[in-house]
Amino acid sequence: MKKISFLLCCVIVVAGVVAALQHGRKSENPKPARAKETVQKPVASEVERTPDNNPVNISEQADALVKKMTLKEKIGQMMMVGFYGTKPDYAINNLIREQKIGGVIYFDRNMQSPKQVAELSNTLQHTAAAGQPHHLPLLFGTDQEGGEILRMRNKVSPIPSQQVLGKSATARGTYNIAKINGSELAAMGIHLDFAPVLDVSDQDSRSFGSDPLKTYQFGQMAVKGLNDAGVTAVLKHFPGNGRAKTDPHLDTSTVQAGRTELEQTDMVPFKKMIQNENGSRFFVMVTHVKYPAYDAVKPASISPAIIQSLLRDRLKYQGIVISDDLEMGAVSNHYSFQKLGKEAVKAGVDILLVCHEYEHQKAVYQGILSAVRSGEIKESRIDESVRRIVTYKLQNQYPVKVNPATAAKTVGSSAHKKLVEENHS
Repeated sequence: MKKISFLLCCVIVVAGVVAALQHGRKSENPKPARAKETVQKPVASEVERTPDNNPVNISEQADALVKKMTLKEKIGQMMMVGFYGTKPDYAINNLIREQKIGGVIYFDRNMQSPKQVAELSNTLQHTAAAGQPHHLPLLFGTDQEGGEILRMRNKVSPIPSQQVLGKSATARGTYNIAKINGSELAAMGIHLDFAPVLDVSDQDSRSFGSDPLKTYQFGQMAVKGLNDAGVTAVLKHFPGNGRAKTDPHLDTSTVQAGRTELEQTDMVPFKKMIQNENGSRFFVMVTHVKYPAYDAVKPASISPAIIQSLLRDRLKYQGIVISDDLEMGAVSNHYSFQKLGKEAVKAGVDILLVCHEYEHQKAVYQGILSAVRSGEIKESRIDESVRRIVTYKLQNQYPVKVNPATAAKTVGSSAHKKLVEENHS
């Protein structure tokens, strides 16, 4: 009897072990779930694996991708362009298919309704996917600062200007409004908001005010609100153009303040943001204003002294640097577009913003290409920027397809409008 009991126990134990092993194998190799239509899996076909079948880290994956890209593909990733119309035209389709451009900026001219913008984003992403061998999605951005700078203002929630927020909102209220803003942008397939403005000024409605510390605190909450909604912020306009007397859209402006004054006031919001926040959650936009205290000849956007020596080396910013629009009069009145592209890259810009004309966009692209081919710019300099861009795209698994119906329900909803009102009145 004891023998039978012992054998029975052995059988039960063995059966349990077998069952456990089978369950373990199932857990290690679960049945793949059906992929959601809206989930972006960048470079899925490019993912390298180690001998033990574990995926390599994002840094290694980015390096592998950059090595596989042609020079033209890499330069394309460094371009963010605008176009005309609410549907893709020849210019934007050609730039995506032939130059492999990496990003698109939307203006009012592109935005008719939330549903239409979502559909436009989907269409452009589809075009990019069809002709982009490395499966890198487009990056969409827009200027949604609030107040006077509000795209599609008759459809979106009434986001107040930063000046209004600085006077009538709390830092927490600024966060809440930024999160609403970000959720509306994300619903339309937009990944970047060219905001907040960290310029220190008591005159400019685009600024939080003249207090550098408050500008940082409110800017910090605006960045967090956008991030929590799935949108990356763009801090502007480094190193701070609150003192500029001429609109850079029109022509060059020169700020004569010395380094000490600039670093103790104008630059404080940028410095604190870089020191205290995760630099992968925001970009820095560099202005076209001149600062003779750092560079007596070149505006900030094409100045190695400001972008490389100041922003990169001294302030230790390691994220993506984007230029302000290279078609602004402050630079385009004084440089050819071929030279602007070349000079911006030499200075350290990662993404070049060219917002309007197809011929100008092609000229900027060609200027960079020619400079690399002639040896004036080393290809390793291009690789440096593209590695940052590719890493960013790999880290942020943005949807390549958004739901137009969801965009229509989300953008400018009554609930959002009520929350905006409650958080700044």
